[in-house]
Amino acid sequence: MGSKLSKIEEKRYARNLLVPEIGCEGQLSLKNSSVLIIGAGGLGTASSLYLAAAGVGRIGILDSDSVELSNLQRQVIHNTSTIGIPKVESAKRKLDDLNPLIEVNAYYLRISGENAPGIIENYDIVIDATDNFETRYLLNHFCVVLNKPFIFGAVYQFSGQMSVFDASKGPCFRCVFKNGGEHSGESKEIGIVGAVPGTIGTLQAVESLKLILGKGKPAVGRLILYDGLEMTFQQILVSKDANCNDCGNPVKTGDDG
Repeated sequence: MGSKLSKIEEKRYARNLLVPEIGCEGQLSLKNSSVLIIGAGGLGTASSLYLAAAGVGRIGILDSDSVELSNLQRQVIHNTSTIGIPKVESAKRKLDDLNPLIEVNAYYLRISGENAPGIIENYDIVIDATDNFETRYLLNHFCVVLNKPFIFGAVYQFSGQMSVFDASKGPCFRCVFKNGGEHSGESKEIGIVGAVPGTIGTLQAVESLKLILGKGKPAVGRLILYDGLEMTFQQILVSKDANCNDCGNPVKTGDDG
């Protein structure tokens, strides 16, 4: 997408260029990178806004829902004037306005086993901004097959979770979440404090930037737990499951002959 920064890019990203871990070389890496965000809700709001502002060259946003009034309490990429239109269209408008120097691709559809491979293979990193385990298992499977990092996020009331799953370096999502969970995201049956998905989505954006830049210590093998009421962060070390159906080598039964 480019081997050097333009004058307008140098001005727009001036504060990035002052960061030792970024500089001109790192900004070019961001310019030539791509991130796919599955979900244009609360988590997708924060991650997409900050990745666009940072200069990630190509951002894909996938969602099959339209903007509703109740979304605006936390999904601040949308606004009152976009109620009733597809979330991906609303999000694209905002991101295009925020940074017209990048490419934003909107996918107004539900991710499935049929369309996932063809979409995921075109991006460097996948951000999970969904609200159910069925979709996460599907994303995890294809991220393992296509060797793509999968940045997980989930929220519930005042709390949230985040991790980076990369089967080439550590556990995948299924290694850690074998049987799903009670609270998984933004479903209408649970309450969410609006700033919490903003917090977790921002962490997902930070992890994406670190992966693109090859800097720092990504949260591979670590599940980050955020408690907004107590204002604490904890981490749980998680490991690869050798018998994982997605990334492991399941134990065979019976006589191998």
